[in-house]
Amino acid sequence: MDFTDLYINGTWVSGASKERFDVLNPATEEVLASVASAEIADADAALDAAEAAMAEWAARTPRERSEVLRKAWELMTVRLEDFAKLITLENGKARTDAMGEATYAAEFFRWFAEEAVRADGLITHAPASGARIMVQHKPAGLAVLVTPWNYPAAMGTRKIAPALAAGCAVIIKPASETPLTMLALMPLLEEAGVPPGLVNVLPSKRTGALVDHMLHDPRVRVVSFTGSTGVGRKLLHSAADQVLKPAMELGGNAPVVVFEDADMDTAIEGTMLAKMRNLGEACTAANRIYVHEAIAETFTKRLTEKMSALKVGDGIDPTVDVGPLVNAETRDKVAEFVADAVAKGAIIECGGTTPEGPGFYYPPTVLSNVPETADCVHDEIFGPVAAIQTFRDQEEVIRRANDTEYGLVAYVFSGDMKRALQVCERLDYGMVGLNRGLVSDPAAPFGGTKQSGLGREGGHEGMLEFMETQYISASW
Repeated sequence: MDFTDLYINGTWVSGASKERFDVLNPATEEVLASVASAEIADADAALDAAEAAMAEWAARTPRERSEVLRKAWELMTVRLEDFAKLITLENGKARTDAMGEATYAAEFFRWFAEEAVRADGLITHAPASGARIMVQHKPAGLAVLVTPWNYPAAMGTRKIAPALAAGCAVIIKPASETPLTMLALMPLLEEAGVPPGLVNVLPSKRTGALVDHMLHDPRVRVVSFTGSTGVGRKLLHSAADQVLKPAMELGGNAPVVVFEDADMDTAIEGTMLAKMRNLGEACTAANRIYVHEAIAETFTKRLTEKMSALKVGDGIDPTVDVGPLVNAETRDKVAEFVADAVAKGAIIECGGTTPEGPGFYYPPTVLSNVPETADCVHDEIFGPVAAIQTFRDQEEVIRRANDTEYGLVAYVFSGDMKRALQVCERLDYGMVGLNRGLVSDPAAPFGGTKQSGLGREGGHEGMLEFMETQYISASW
């Protein structure tokens, strides 16, 4: 079967309007598939299906829900190559990145299979009244999940798995650039034992109206979104009308701080991972690289050597390190960031020139001498550009690192663990990579501070985002 229709109540349907939209291969700009575009009537059908399915699912024991999620992990693990290929075709990322995402995506099913049986409550004695305080966690209700294009598998499973573990039904709206991976996941979930209606997928070119309609349906109790801060603010406004539980993983502007006592090999490898994982198209990507002036020349030279050695091409080729960006808009924005920085005094160490098409390619680029006034210092680059700045002392770099509305993740490299931990504690970020360029882990609470979001995904906290705490007062 060609999985390009809407997935509602365990059935593939063409949608109320029968309209479709094209999904492009970013490497060739050719049409990969034509996908059904959901309308309001389709959203209502998905909500009806989810409501019916959740009543039975929530009544199941945690162990039963756990076993279904465990089976989903087993099935996806066997098919990682297939999912990785599809991710590359619709997103563009190189095979290594695609395999990494597929593995990461599958792991959420295993982690939340284990968490499903651990929604622990408590019974205690009220000190003043003598009553018993009983606390339990219950499924919150229907959840609307809105996912981005940069991780078409992992951003879906990171939301679906905890929602199902908690006992909730979901309607997922994947990004229009990359809906195919999430649609391809549905037969696997069926095979794992997910009942019809529990997970529904609504690709659509009318995202705003569709999601807003669902957020105003009284049956919806949770909205989970990963994407830009601007869109997140709009969804929070809509969520406020129904006082929904929001889980928002929004934009970032990640600083990398490399102190003079850092191990150079560790710092270079960590910076490369933080910058080039997923081609820089990640909210966790290194955006501002602060290097102590005493080692800046050596660091810049070695990073440039690493970046220059990366092979650019169609990610379907296993020898390619760097695939295309997801679309022309993203590529052009990256090029504009580089042009702006250079106009303001930055120096191009490598890359910096947009190649001719087809394909939305931009080469790995290193900029040194990047001024504070450069646009890329204040906004997400979302591409393979390493923007290097220097600093002189610890207080200065902490202030500069915190000088942003975002607070998702920061990276610190230092050989002095005492100082490094002191700096980590003073950085206003939800996550910090200490001598590591990777922080994402299904077992850890992923999320940020300030305008980088609300709530956490992954860890034990990820399941609680889809649950409500109920307190019962009793005497016996």
